[in-house]
Amino acid sequence: MKKIKEDEVRWGVIGVGDVCEVKSAPAMDLVPNSKLVAVMRRNEEMVKDYARRHQVPKWYTKTEELINDPEVNAVYIATPPYAHKDLALMVAAAGKPVYVEKPMAKTYQECQEMIKACEQAGVPLYVAYYRRTLPHFVKVKELIEKGVIGEIRYVNIQMNQAKTPEVVSQVKDNWRVSPDIAGGGYFYDLASHQLDFLDFALGPIKKAHGIKANQAGLYPAEDIVTASWEFGAGALGSGSWCFTIDEISTKDCTTIFGSKGQISFETFGDGKLVLETEDEGRQVLEFDLPKHIQHKLIQAVVDDILGKGLSPSTGVSAARTNWVMEEIFAKR
Repeated sequence: MKKIKEDEVRWGVIGVGDVCEVKSAPAMDLVPNSKLVAVMRRNEEMVKDYARRHQVPKWYTKTEELINDPEVNAVYIATPPYAHKDLALMVAAAGKPVYVEKPMAKTYQECQEMIKACEQAGVPLYVAYYRRTLPHFVKVKELIEKGVIGEIRYVNIQMNQAKTPEVVSQVKDNWRVSPDIAGGGYFYDLASHQLDFLDFALGPIKKAHGIKANQAGLYPAEDIVTASWEFGAGALGSGSWCFTIDEISTKDCTTIFGSKGQISFETFGDGKLVLETEDEGRQVLEFDLPKHIQHKLIQAVVDDILGKGLSPSTGVSAARTNWVMEEIFAKR
């Protein structure tokens, strides 16, 4: 696998929208042997403003110009999912490593095309499932591997989000609830993080089923999903997601049940988990999260590109999450 010959990763970013303000791109200048050198967005005024505020030396309004910039030797694709496949194929054809936002693509088939293109070009492919590097999630995996809660029996996810006035008033401008752009609705946007982490902590899911519906009719995508699945190692899982609930019923809780105890945590909350065992009782473990939430994953990606380490999130691992979501949606 060809990565880069240089001793520094010089990033170009396609699609500098909200995710690039704090979560991701600024960390590229904080990671050793990494630098953000160019950004692209079709809106010239917005891309110029981003480059000025974040002190990025180059900006473009055309993807081809950024991809072909000889100073750029790795590309981060931060667009909505509908564009991920085509852009990844372009970056791979240019012989440059690809780092793409999650979910990896609209469909599992697109994920496979991205993997194949990068393999043929001999370049690595990474996906921004950064929870694989956050300290409390790493701790969950560690506790499981050490057998602290015994043999894993099952997992349950409960996620309820309130219907907010902003969702109702801004539906036309919200790509996350347009299946043509996002692949699905908020389930694809948020549950993908949860399912990917379970893949990381417990191994791949081998079988999944689900039911989805659009109950409130606020937007084209599904707004409620229930699902069940089986991990390759034998543990079972279930989940429910509703995005039009009342404020009083909002919830974000994943619980992993073992033969000797359980671990509970919020996927989108602070860096905290609750460990409960018969021997030790209830323990609350808290961890500090990085200001730029993708910082640790970007560090791992840079180290991987430079041959100094391995990224825990790749195109191959991320594609499995798309496969699971399609099984739940019975798309296949």
